[in-house]
Amino acid sequence: MPEDDSGAAIVIGAGIAGLATAALLGAEGWQVTVLEARHEVGGRAGSWEHEGFRFDTGPSWYLMPEVFDHFFRLLGTSAERELDLVPLDPAYRVYSQPSPQHRLPPTDVRSGRDAATGLFERIEPGAGAKLDAYLDSAADAYELSVSRFLYDTYETTAGLRDPVLLRRSGRLAPLLTRSLASHVERRFTDPRLRQILGYPAVFLGGSPYSVPSLYHLMSHLDLDDGVLYPRGGFTEVIAAVRRLAIANGATIRTGCEVVEITTTDAAVTGVRLSDGRGIPASLVVSTADLHHTETALLPPHLQSYPEKWWAKRTPSPGALLVLLGVDGELPQLAHHTLLFAEDWRANFDDIFQEPSRIPAPASLYVCRPSATDPHVAPSGHENLFVLVPIPADPGIGRGGIDGDGDAAVETAADRVIQQISDWCGIPDLADRIVVRRTIAPGDFAADLHSWRGNALGLAHTLGQSAMFRPRNASRKVRGLSYAGGSALPGIGLPMCLISAELVLKRLRGDRTPGPLPEPARV
Repeated sequence: MPEDDSGAAIVIGAGIAGLATAALLGAEGWQVTVLEARHEVGGRAGSWEHEGFRFDTGPSWYLMPEVFDHFFRLLGTSAERELDLVPLDPAYRVYSQPSPQHRLPPTDVRSGRDAATGLFERIEPGAGAKLDAYLDSAADAYELSVSRFLYDTYETTAGLRDPVLLRRSGRLAPLLTRSLASHVERRFTDPRLRQILGYPAVFLGGSPYSVPSLYHLMSHLDLDDGVLYPRGGFTEVIAAVRRLAIANGATIRTGCEVVEITTTDAAVTGVRLSDGRGIPASLVVSTADLHHTETALLPPHLQSYPEKWWAKRTPSPGALLVLLGVDGELPQLAHHTLLFAEDWRANFDDIFQEPSRIPAPASLYVCRPSATDPHVAPSGHENLFVLVPIPADPGIGRGGIDGDGDAAVETAADRVIQQISDWCGIPDLADRIVVRRTIAPGDFAADLHSWRGNALGLAHTLGQSAMFRPRNASRKVRGLSYAGGSALPGIGLPMCLISAELVLKRLRGDRTPGPLPEPARV
């Protein structure tokens, strides 16, 4: 139970981290109010409906199912009860950049050890056995991360000094000091295989040339574990967590923008809204963008992470999102499809190096949820969500509906549509588009207060991972905690669920490195 007599907690932001935090705090006995500046919940995991189409505007890969399962069990339910999860086969499809003379057929990647090693062996003789060993290592790294790293608040270094961990330090050190790209390139030669194993770095907000090779653990998720889809889209995941927040007593208020976290003697007293109203609380948990929280909602002398700290940090890429409603079927595309440019490294240099630019051609991702879910598009139509990693730069502009976004954004979207048409053999794609919307870094900055217009949070470079990532509580303000993609443990819906659990662990004084016992309230 809360130590403060009032027991009032405010959660800033109604994305998945905010809703999950509210659910856990409510179950713990806090009186929770969630304040969301926008008029809908979901945050980066948003949704848009137009002319019979329903688009997810954010996450679209359901990975780390055991993290979702654990969160739901903490609150006395299960993922099976809350969601209708469908396994995808293939897990995803890959198109390589065609040459003027030749287009490689698409590569379907299926989950399961036998299927994955068989594919690698067919493409590159000897690669099957190498992948088998690679995935053994990835599974070991994943188990270690879940049991030792992801659920640790790092209030102390006790977890890092655990004898079990120290005995594995000889294997861990190279994984932390070597990039994912170099780790993969030492084992595999074919560009397709290298890109299949390197692309998960984008899910971590980084480049395979900058994230540590410990993150080869991501290949355990899609190649060993499998990829699921929550029928109805990721808005159903948000709806499930929202239901649990409300069931545990939380009040969710949209259209309420927090402009200040109020304090007395460096302790939280509540928040002030844009209309001037003050709301008292003894605990504030901000799940808003951490840069915005620190530099806009707190005065300079109470900022744990001031502007000078951010000047030395690396954001995730920005994103150009292209939402397309298409007349007719698109069997050329799987539920998840990846298009890989031949000059892989140049793509990432365009995004992360100066001067930056939108890659052309780009390595990009296409989600076709209508391949699995007939309810996301009208009959006889397809729903496409296209994500192009681009520089985190709001100056690129803002998107719009039916081509009315900023010129640079719409020109880039036209290029992307043509690229999908050419590479995937859909010559009439542009002519069949009946709904079009673009979203760009300027939108992320304006709508989500996203630092530099980034799409995901802080990139998972070595210096921004685990104990080096921003902690989940202010060092200067008592009663102020953080959750979400910029704080511990990191980027993605599963990480955001864990970040909510870390808030509860810190409040309980629980410094163990693993997940909380289930259920959270006995």
